[in-house]
Amino acid sequence: MAVVDFSQIPENRITQMRATVDEGVAKTYDWRIARLDGILRFLEEQESQILETLRADLGRCAMETRSADIFMVRAEVNFLKRNLRRLMGPQYVRTPLAVMPGRSWIRREPYGLALIFGTWNFPYQQILIPLAGALAAGNLAVAKLSENAPESAALMATELERYLDPEAVVVVGGGAENAARLLQMRFDTILYTGSNRVGRIVMKAAAENLTPVTLELGGKNPALVLEDADLKTAARRIVWGRFMNAGQLCVAPDYVLLPEFLRPKFLTLLQAEIESLYGVDPKASPDFGRIVNSAHFNRLIGMLSEGTVVYGGQHDSESLFIAPTLLTDLPAEAAVLQEEIFGPILPVVGYKNLDEAFRSIRRHSKPLMFYLFTKDRSVQDRVEREMSSGSLLINDTILNQIVTGLPFGGVGGSGMGAIHGRFTFDAFSHAKAVVRKPFWMDIDVRYPPFTALKERILQWLMSG
Repeated sequence: MAVVDFSQIPENRITQMRATVDEGVAKTYDWRIARLDGILRFLEEQESQILETLRADLGRCAMETRSADIFMVRAEVNFLKRNLRRLMGPQYVRTPLAVMPGRSWIRREPYGLALIFGTWNFPYQQILIPLAGALAAGNLAVAKLSENAPESAALMATELERYLDPEAVVVVGGGAENAARLLQMRFDTILYTGSNRVGRIVMKAAAENLTPVTLELGGKNPALVLEDADLKTAARRIVWGRFMNAGQLCVAPDYVLLPEFLRPKFLTLLQAEIESLYGVDPKASPDFGRIVNSAHFNRLIGMLSEGTVVYGGQHDSESLFIAPTLLTDLPAEAAVLQEEIFGPILPVVGYKNLDEAFRSIRRHSKPLMFYLFTKDRSVQDRVEREMSSGSLLINDTILNQIVTGLPFGGVGGSGMGAIHGRFTFDAFSHAKAVVRKPFWMDIDVRYPPFTALKERILQWLMSG
């Protein structure tokens, strides 16, 4: 099954979508529900193929695929379906006396034509969740698939439009040249998921047309462990979050910071939890994945020589296997401590006191995720107030992803904008302010000639 290349998709289809959007035809509630139902049918009818393609692309086990690329997407789509009438309807706001008699509200209107860049580590989730939000908000959309997950991309390229209506969605395959070509076209909003480097390219291209962007990037997500934490539970949850999908997820804890005197004990606990989850031979575990391609494999292998491998380190280039690996005794300038790892390597770093740990975290760009493990409410409150991050999760990892009431997005170098739940709808719609006033009352206090009395009355009306 070959991935559809941009040259195989008539350019006039996107041109026609552009023309349809520019005509300003509003998409009805029923139209939007029908497209959301199409996503649900795709997940149901293509489930076995989704499992097979992700096993082929990433060595992903069925449970991880169902959780991340099927169950999570289904929950997001069902949330949009349940709440669509409310999301489409007016949101009334208080109208001040100076505007009375009148009513004021916010109406969410679709941007128009959306461009969505997916990524390879969760290829279905990262296309279908934003696509659901775009369609629910009444947009037409072009979805650019990642070439690094070719089997998954092939399935979506050949099947997805059939479920969603080819007049509403165009699915594009191919590599960087196709992405560059798309960025030369005029879209009304762009959502990109991927690296900080490419995010900058997307934002620069979007600036040509002043196109709003949502950037879901990554970064160095700290797991800060304090002395009072339940260390065994913390180790288990960090191992689960770090080595899911062979560590290839932007929300994984990227390194552990804990009191220096606890470092040896915690390394032992981490090792025990790795063996509990994946066995003493992770290569034989049906639940541990593989690296996506040789380029990423070689990049990760280069990181293994930067410190002391306490556990793991085994690798096989033929099967793209790298064992869950614990690294320590690292120089501050080590690439594994400076770059997003995106693989099954976990650095463990000691600190002398909490202020030193905070300084270490602040040396990086603001993280997408901040994981804090402590029972101390005062420290929890301090981190919430003082440490900037896209999200803060206390005493666990990853699980904030499935809370549909929360926004998911970065800040600073880890991204801008947010998705999930109603925030996906908001990402693909403009909040239009509406005020309606009748003709029958028109006091002259706002009109010249102005007097001191008029000024006092107007001040009172505007403050009321």
